[in-house]
Amino acid sequence: MSSDHVRYLLALESSCDETAAAVIDRDRRVLSNVVASQFELHRDFGGVVPEIASRAHVRRVLPVIQESLRQAELDLSDIGAVAVATQPGLVGSLLVGLTAAKTLALVLDVPLIAVNHIEAHIYACRMAANCEVFPAIGFVVSGGHTNLYDCTGPVDFELLGSTIDDAAGEAFDKVAQILDVGFPGGPAIQALAATGNPKAIRFPRTFLKEDRLEFSFSGLKTAVLYTVTGVPNSGREPEPLTDQRKADIAASFQAAVVDVLVAKCRQALEQRQRSTLCVGGGVAANQPLREKLETMCRHTRTQLHVAPMSLCTDNAAMAAIAWESLERGRTAGLDLDVTPGLVRAGRPR
Repeated sequence: MSSDHVRYLLALESSCDETAAAVIDRDRRVLSNVVASQFELHRDFGGVVPEIASRAHVRRVLPVIQESLRQAELDLSDIGAVAVATQPGLVGSLLVGLTAAKTLALVLDVPLIAVNHIEAHIYACRMAANCEVFPAIGFVVSGGHTNLYDCTGPVDFELLGSTIDDAAGEAFDKVAQILDVGFPGGPAIQALAATGNPKAIRFPRTFLKEDRLEFSFSGLKTAVLYTVTGVPNSGREPEPLTDQRKADIAASFQAAVVDVLVAKCRQALEQRQRSTLCVGGGVAANQPLREKLETMCRHTRTQLHVAPMSLCTDNAAMAAIAWESLERGRTAGLDLDVTPGLVRAGRPR
């Protein structure tokens, strides 16, 4: 089937702990966007357990597909192409989505399109803007990724830098565990920080003054731990962890993360001489980060596009980027495989 005759695309997303399906038409209109969350399954563990995630995807992928078609008021026979996230992510989770996508593409005899989950987060900004946003600096900040890209076009991404250890969202989760405020950490820390003093504790801001477009949050996480429990073998007791102390720690931690994220975005814009910044990923829902990015972009006369809240966390609608590949003839065969792991320096790890 020629891509010119394709009207509707079914997209699947299962890279981590969300089972999602969406139906998107050629004009990038999202006709349905169904997400089955696994929050309750992983909450007690303080993070995503890969084995639990993959088993949950197996149970949920077909109902999610059926619901996405129902909401779009379409039948499977109306689908002209199938897109699926194949990288990066948890190998077991990715394989569930890929197996479902391959099966549908084979049975329906329609094109199969591979989607890079990270690039799709950036494309969510293009969807929300409903106009061309490229070339731009793309920034994905989430539980598993903190990556900067130079995006010359909607499917042309050059990785500029990433985290050398923890992703920003992972740091939020771990600090939330240290403070015992729940999972996921991002919303919990933001809520707690609202009553805290962001200048109460001067936490480290790694690489802040360096030109390198990389991130590191493990030292910050450790600094929070020592603030709460005390420095080992120091002979000094930590301050009592009162409610106000916890709020001050959360606010100071959040401020340190936001300062680094915004500074690196500014450096990337300057180094590549771009005037547009596109930001996506779960941590992009953080309100202080959004506000600081808006201030920075206003001062530098940069056009800012931040993915809407509904497209920040993992979903299948952002796989509308698959239309860009389909229209360029970039389809995949049934031998398509997944590329698990995190992205660093252009390679999975």
